[in-house]
Amino acid sequence: MADTTLTRTDICKELVSKVGLSRQQSIDVLETLLDGIAEGLCDEGLVKISSFGTFHVRRKNQRVGRNPKTGQEVPIAPRCSLSFRASTTLKQTVNKG
Repeated sequence: MADTTLTRTDICKELVSKVGLSRQQSIDVLETLLDGIAEGLCDEGLVKISSFGTFHVRRKNQRVGRNPKTGQEVPIAPRCSLSFRASTTLKQTVNKG
């Protein structure tokens, strides 16, 4: 497997070649999709995409951490993290190669 990153540009090129959209239309579609996902995560904390997976915001409370070098206790501020769980369909597709 190649060590490459799928970029927005790559996705837009695929939309242009496979769907037949113009370059600007493909950019608009991708931006609308990504904005919708981000907005759903901000509002609901959960976005499910059928046959792909589920994005979920996890809220983590404040806790005490430790500096591994000095052993000094350091407070870690509360934060949100994003998790993704792949659907069974996506897992099967990836495993088929």
